[in-house]
Amino acid sequence: MKIGFDNEKYLSMQSSHIRERINKFDNKLYLEFGGKLFDDYHAARVLPGFMPDSKLRLLKELSDTAEIVIVISAADIEANKVRGDLGITYDTDVLRLKDSFEENGLYVGSVVITQYSGQNSAHLFKGRLEKMGIKVYIHYMIEGYPSNIPLIVSDEGYGKNDYIETTRPLVVITAPGPGSGKMATCLSQLYHEHKRGIHAGYAKFETFPIWNIPLKHPVNLAYEAATADLNDVNMIDPFHLEAYGETTVNYNRDVEIFPVLCAIFERIYGSSPYKSPTDMGVNMAGNCICDDEVCREASKQEIIRRYYHTMDRFLAGSCPREEAYKIELLMNQAGVTVHDRKVVDAALDLAAETDGPAAALELPDGKIVTGKTSKLLGASAALILNALKELAGIDHSVHVISPAAIEPIQKVKTEYLGSRNPRLHIDEVLIALSISASTDPVAELALNQIPKLKGCQAHTSVMLANVDVRLFQKLSIQTTSEPKYEKKPIYQ
Repeated sequence: MKIGFDNEKYLSMQSSHIRERINKFDNKLYLEFGGKLFDDYHAARVLPGFMPDSKLRLLKELSDTAEIVIVISAADIEANKVRGDLGITYDTDVLRLKDSFEENGLYVGSVVITQYSGQNSAHLFKGRLEKMGIKVYIHYMIEGYPSNIPLIVSDEGYGKNDYIETTRPLVVITAPGPGSGKMATCLSQLYHEHKRGIHAGYAKFETFPIWNIPLKHPVNLAYEAATADLNDVNMIDPFHLEAYGETTVNYNRDVEIFPVLCAIFERIYGSSPYKSPTDMGVNMAGNCICDDEVCREASKQEIIRRYYHTMDRFLAGSCPREEAYKIELLMNQAGVTVHDRKVVDAALDLAAETDGPAAALELPDGKIVTGKTSKLLGASAALILNALKELAGIDHSVHVISPAAIEPIQKVKTEYLGSRNPRLHIDEVLIALSISASTDPVAELALNQIPKLKGCQAHTSVMLANVDVRLFQKLSIQTTSEPKYEKKPIYQ
């Protein structure tokens, strides 16, 4: 993989910049941490060289001065909101985040339940946390938020919220997902700190959009594609342009809320410490792009992947048509079509040739391998087996799994487990291959190639079964599929 981003430079610049921002205030900075702290694979895909754990490593470099506050909305607890990438509820993710932070030597000071208005599930969750010895604070709904400034910045607004007791100069405010109330939590703390005579500061750490690259740069377009469901729009920061005569990029929600933030700052401090939404940010990612062309190409590929994922969701009825239209518009702006993804045409050509589901995968050296549906294997399973053979230098006519070994597995599936599909999925093929590897050195050679699949690109001519989707994810293969069912299901 070609590298387009200098990760070590990023960690150094980012930690230094955050420390500088802390020193601009009374050694107290509330830092709203946006995006994913763990496993930021979107950033890793569009900025090749960015490590998925970069934000975690950054926090570890600041661990001597930082404590973490995890924020969750009472409304999300009540609705049992689920993280799409992990399949767990937000309240469960609070516990996962706390454990993960502490396993990495980071201090989690407390949990804040925001937007509280008497929800019973939130009350029960508070009690559950407190039984675990976790400090919990409550922040309430404020009528007319965020426009009713006189009420918000008063003892009946922010003043009604619990004051979060913190002990370190840098307080990182994070959450399981968007809309949890991170910014409101930061601003509430500024109000309380000011009443205690402390001139605390606020800053925002979001990787995207990157403020100092062009508005229509593919990296920023890829961010719009990733947030199409939120209807975020990248835009020139008009406040920064007016204040400094410099063109920078921000996104609509921060630009729209900035006048309100300024009014809140003015009521707390007498004046705003920032002249623009860009001023509030501390993101140094744009300064660490070392090969712009590599990042452009990676981002274009990400936009195509997002298009396919959106179209699959649209076909399944889980996203509106407007979201699909937006992705199509972003593809036009980036100047790409689905045919710019090499595995797409390879999969579709084989599907047309065999009149059945097919799949294609691009190996690290750029070679394309394919897999077709047979009586024994599904197209995805055949693809993985063929890719492992190719990586191991094994002739494709060689059976690394005996057909006689597959038939008993099919019998168990259909006769004993009630499956209507006798063909093996990816996980079943890999288990069969691992059994063969115990006695066959050739099968063992194929099995040992699995780590080389990480980061490969794949495409299938029909939408995948959930089991194969999960297996591609576990193998770290970036997969897309045509928005087309193999057979139109009545019950999916």
